[in-house]
Amino acid sequence: MGIADDIAIWDAEAAAFDEPADHGLRDPAVREAWRELLLGRLPEPPARVADLGCGTGTLSVLLAEDGYQVDGLDFSPRMVEAAGRKGAGVRGVRFMQGDAFAPTLPEGSYDVVLCRHVLWAMPDPAVALSRWLRLLSPSGRLVLVEGRWSNGAASRPSRWFGSWRTRVGPRR
Repeated sequence: MGIADDIAIWDAEAAAFDEPADHGLRDPAVREAWRELLLGRLPEPPARVADLGCGTGTLSVLLAEDGYQVDGLDFSPRMVEAAGRKGAGVRGVRFMQGDAFAPTLPEGSYDVVLCRHVLWAMPDPAVALSRWLRLLSPSGRLVLVEGRWSNGAASRPSRWFGSWRTRVGPRR
């Protein structure tokens, strides 16, 4: 299965992607819980945020509403279209199509790289992490929100992180 197949799968998910409570954040209590979780870990606005694998842009919009400057990136055209609709009229957010595994965003220019439920889908998580770290300014923060999925794809994160420090090395 190639990248075109992966994109087609995520394009097919776009229409219903916001239905789960943690995706669309339509429930005010869930939305506020995510807001508090993220704001407690981010620098003050107007920090620059790269939201990689942004899906329909829920977190990008949430952060832009609080004054962050957010670039949301997703490789699914349908997800990016949905994100654009969601972010219409919200200052400080823009969405673009691109691959989170190999983002073409400017290196060293983000205060935060945010990835929610994305690392598990990367073909080589250590390579992805290395690339994401290069996007950060010297004092930048990598914020990962991950989980253990029932398909077993991310059931052993230690296999990635055990060698990650060796392969990626300390930040410059």
